[in-house]
Amino acid sequence: MLESVYIGMSGLTAYSRGLQTISNNVANLNTAGFKTSTPRFADLYYGQQFAQGSPGSGKTMQFGSGVEYGYSSLNFAQGDLRASSGQLDLAIQGNGFLALLDGSTTRYARTGQFAIGDDGFIEDKASGLKLAALTSSGSLEPIALDGKQINPPQATTVIQFADNLSSGSTNFSIPNVEVYDANGGKHTLTIAFAPDSSIIPGRWQVTVTDENKLPLQQGTLQFNGGIPEPGADKIDFTLNSPDAPPLTVTLDFSTGVTGFSAGSTSSLRVSNKDGYATGTLSSMNVDADGQLILQYSNGQTDTLGAIALASFSNPQPLLQMGNGLFDASQASPPQYRTSSGAGVGQLIAGASEASNVDLSTEFGQLILIQRGFQASSQVVSAANEMIMQLFQMRGQG
Repeated sequence: MLESVYIGMSGLTAYSRGLQTISNNVANLNTAGFKTSTPRFADLYYGQQFAQGSPGSGKTMQFGSGVEYGYSSLNFAQGDLRASSGQLDLAIQGNGFLALLDGSTTRYARTGQFAIGDDGFIEDKASGLKLAALTSSGSLEPIALDGKQINPPQATTVIQFADNLSSGSTNFSIPNVEVYDANGGKHTLTIAFAPDSSIIPGRWQVTVTDENKLPLQQGTLQFNGGIPEPGADKIDFTLNSPDAPPLTVTLDFSTGVTGFSAGSTSSLRVSNKDGYATGTLSSMNVDADGQLILQYSNGQTDTLGAIALASFSNPQPLLQMGNGLFDASQASPPQYRTSSGAGVGQLIAGASEASNVDLSTEFGQLILIQRGFQASSQVVSAANEMIMQLFQMRGQG
């Protein structure tokens, strides 16, 4: 009869742990990236005894020892993806895990909010672990922004033009043409066109002046049949600056420029030019291939690396660590891929994955566990009453 008490107590213990699992699931309803655990129970060792008068292995009676809380399996069903304000908030649409480096140890997460740490590495705000990129050799390395906070300037070397410079115009100018020297200094130029066809038809005098109205260069642009004449379709000028070396810039009219008559109206414009000022890092995002793209204030972009995604053949051995992290020391080594690679989903920037807690499922489990606990409690109470009755009978004897 004492065995019945112990069996009932095993039920109380197991269902208490089951209740703890359900409580943890419900408490993490709004925890980003949280994965629920499903309670599992297992029956305990069965003792054997031969039936009286019937010896032999086929004539045995088995007596169970109760129930235990076997294990709680993780539910890796994806939670809802929700937009967030952080430009480095990352989530995964589909399978896979983000790889986070803790020294020489790798941890894994389904979602995370990342920022640039004091040491220049991209770190998870909650845990401080470093986000990992996948190298060309297939290894992991932390993503560092050393030398990437500033985008160096590039000097202007060519200005290209397009559209029509009407032969009927008496004069025409293009103001506010911005160029940059080797140190990123900006200079605003005006390019003026005056007809000079007294000797040769289709000839224009081109004058370049700086922001101080000082002339930098005069040159000749020659049209032949409304098309710029080769050898007379480019003009070089030199810009001198006290803060930078002399800068030579080419005015290129060779492609897309015409000189047909359109009355007094010309549509000639700057179609393209190189060069830009020094830029500071203004934003970061992730493209469809999982590449981390840096955007600078000067309009330039740079690629920092492909964020690594881990694919596990069986994620069940992963252990939850808190802060949305998983430990893979008991799991088979993962395969590392980039976004949308084999076995992994699409990396989404500016989003986070919500918990996959389903309250209706959890409350259903809660009712079953509560009933199991009540039944085990009744078993203990009944066994206790029977033991008390036995003691009373012995006392009467």
